[in-house]
Amino acid sequence: MPTSDETDRELVLEQEYVTALYARLDTLRAHAATRLSAARDADRDAMALWQAELARLESVEDGLCFGRLDLRDGRRVYVGRLGLFHDEDDEQLLLDWRAPAAQPFYTATMAAAHGVRRRRRITTRGRVVLALDDELLAPDTADTAEEGALVGEAALMAADRTGRMRDIVTTLQTEQDHIVRDGYAGVLVVQGGPGTGKTAVALHRLAYLLYTRPHLRTRGVLIVGPSEVFLDHIGQVLPGLGEHAVVTGTIALLRPDIRIGRTDPAEIAEVKGGADMADRIAAAVRSRVRVPDEPVEVEFEQQTVRLDPSDCRRALDMATRSGLPHNQARLVFQRRLVELMAQRLTDQLESVVFTDSGDAIDGGSADGRLSPADLRALAAAGVVIDPGREDDRDGPRRLLDEDDVARLRSALLTDGAVCRMLDGLWPPLTARQVVTGLFADPAGQWSTADIPLLDEAAAILGETSAAARVTFGHVVVDEAQELSAMAWRMVMRRCPTRSMTIVGDLAQTSDPAGASSWDRALRPHVRDRWRLAQLTINYRTPAEIMAATGDLFAAHHPGLRPPRSVRAAGESPRRRRTTLAELPHVVADIAGGHTSGRLAIITPPAHLAMLRRSLRLAMTTAITDPVVVLTPVQAKGLEFDSVLIIDPAAILATPLGHNDLYVAMTRATRRLEIVHPGPVPAELSRIQERTPFPG
Repeated sequence: MPTSDETDRELVLEQEYVTALYARLDTLRAHAATRLSAARDADRDAMALWQAELARLESVEDGLCFGRLDLRDGRRVYVGRLGLFHDEDDEQLLLDWRAPAAQPFYTATMAAAHGVRRRRRITTRGRVVLALDDELLAPDTADTAEEGALVGEAALMAADRTGRMRDIVTTLQTEQDHIVRDGYAGVLVVQGGPGTGKTAVALHRLAYLLYTRPHLRTRGVLIVGPSEVFLDHIGQVLPGLGEHAVVTGTIALLRPDIRIGRTDPAEIAEVKGGADMADRIAAAVRSRVRVPDEPVEVEFEQQTVRLDPSDCRRALDMATRSGLPHNQARLVFQRRLVELMAQRLTDQLESVVFTDSGDAIDGGSADGRLSPADLRALAAAGVVIDPGREDDRDGPRRLLDEDDVARLRSALLTDGAVCRMLDGLWPPLTARQVVTGLFADPAGQWSTADIPLLDEAAAILGETSAAARVTFGHVVVDEAQELSAMAWRMVMRRCPTRSMTIVGDLAQTSDPAGASSWDRALRPHVRDRWRLAQLTINYRTPAEIMAATGDLFAAHHPGLRPPRSVRAAGESPRRRRTTLAELPHVVADIAGGHTSGRLAIITPPAHLAMLRRSLRLAMTTAITDPVVVLTPVQAKGLEFDSVLIIDPAAILATPLGHNDLYVAMTRATRRLEIVHPGPVPAELSRIQERTPFPG
C-alpha cells in the first residue's frame, strides 16, 4: 500500500502533467480564436470550420485527462477526451479515448492485460487533480495486492451522479466498451435493463463513429428521445465528448410545423400507431382519384371537348407508372388529359380548309367560314387567322404550329371549367385533409400519435416540410421500445442508409402501440440488417430494489431476464399505506423530511397537478431540482438518489402499467419508498411496510 508521501508525490507529478496539457489546450484555443477572427465576414466556410473547432476545444475543459496506462514495455500513455500533440515534434501528449490504442483502458483485466501493467484513473475538478486510483494488472508485479484502489466495476459504482447524464467515458466497462466500438454498418440494437448504461453507451458509440467515420459529420446525425426532459438530460454528454454536429428531438419535434393540442386515449393511440395505418392512409389517398364511368365533357371558349373513361384510365396508368408522389403524379395525369383535349381542339380547328377565295369549305360557320367560336378558341391560344393573307390561300394547310398548340395547352390549364373538371377527377390533397378524413376530427387538433400519420400522408402526397426533407447519415433512437410501427416508418424515412443505434428495454414499454419484439419492429424496414447486443449488468439500481421488482418482472416478462445488479445500498425498499384524502399530506411530510440528494416523486397522471400544488412546485420543474414530480413516462431514462412512488395500483391500472411501475421502481440509486392508498398490489406485497425512511 502506498504511503501518504508517495501518494502526495504522485499527485504533484500528475498535476504537473495535467497543467501542461491544459497549457497546450489553451494554445490551440487561442490559435482557433485567431483564425476565426480572421475568417469572420470574409470566408463563411472557414468561419464555420473554426467555430466548430473552437467549440470542440472548449467542450473538453472538464475532465480533459482522466486516465493513464503504464505499459509493460515501459511506455506511459495518458487518455482523455481528445488527442493532443506537442507542437514542436508532434509527440502525442494525450490519447483520444476513441483511438484503438486507448481501448485497453476500458477492457484490460488481470486475465487479459493487453500489455497493460497499471491502469490509473485520474479524478479532476476543473484543472486540479484531486485523486488517483490505480489498478495493477500484471500478476508478476510485487504490489498486485495494493489496497485502496477502486478496481473494475467499483469505479463506476462510486461515481457521483447529477441531474444531467454523467459522462461515463472514464469508466466504460468491458461489456459496454465492446458495444461502443462496434462498427456494424446496419442497425445495432442495444437491449438493456435499468441501470445498464444503455443511453450512455449509445451516445459514446455515436462519438466513436463520428471519430472513425468523419463523413458522418457532413451528413448529420439525429438523436431521437422520448421527451424533451430526456433530451435535456442527455444534452451535455456529446459536447463533453467533443461532438456538436448532432440534432436532437422527439418524434413530435421532428415535425415542428405541427402543434400538439390534445392527448389521445390509449386505445386510439394504439390504433393510430398500428402498421396497418400506412395502408389505410395510402388507400384514403387513392380513393380520391376518380375514373368516370361515363364520358366527361367540358366547354372551352364555346367548344365542347370530350374525354372518354378510357382516356382517363390511360392517363391514370401513366401517372401511376411515373412513381411520383400523389400531388406530383396528379400533374402528370392532368397534363396528359390536357394534351388530349388540346389535340382534339386542334383537330377540330384543322378541319377548316380554305378555297382560293378564302372560303372555309370544312368546319367553321354554317356559311362555310370560321365561326366566332373557332376564332375565340384560336385567340385563346394566341393564334390569329387572317384568311385574306396571300399565304392563307394556298389550299389545305395546318393552321396551328407547335408554339400555337403549346399556347392552347397553357390556356386549357388555366381555364376555370377545365381546372374544375380535372380537380374533380384527381383533386389536390394535403396531409391534414387525409388524416382528418380518416378520424373525422373537425376541431383539427393534433395528438402526438397523429404526427407519424401526418408524416406518412405527407410522404405519399409529396408534401414535405423543410424538416421532413432532412436526412441523416446515422440515427440514434433512445427508449426505442416506445416507438409505434408508424413512428418507425417516420424515423426510417430520415435515414436512407439505415445506419442506426437503437437502445431500449422491452420490459419498459409504456406506449400501447410500442414494441414487444425488436424483430417485428425492424424487419419490415431492414430485413435481417440488424443485430442485437445486450447489456446485462445494472450499475445504478441497488440489489435491494431490483429484488423488490422480482415478482412484478416475473409476472409480466417470463421470457426476459432482468439485469444483474452489482451494487448494494444497505437499505431495503419501504411501503406505507394511507388514504386518498391523506395522500397529499403524507407526500408533503415525506418530501419535507428529505434533505439528502435528489428526490423524484413518481405518480400516475391523475395525481400530478394535485401533488405539485400541495408541494408548492411549479407545473414545470428542472430535473436538477432537489424535488421533482413526474409521471412514469416522464421519468423514463432518468435517475435520482431517492424515489417515492405514489398509488402503484393506479399505475398498474393503465395499459402496460406493469412496465410503467417497473420503470418507476428502478429510477432510484439509493432509496425507494411506495405510498399506496388502500391495499398494496399483489406484485408489491412482499415489500415490507415500514415507517418512512429518514431524510
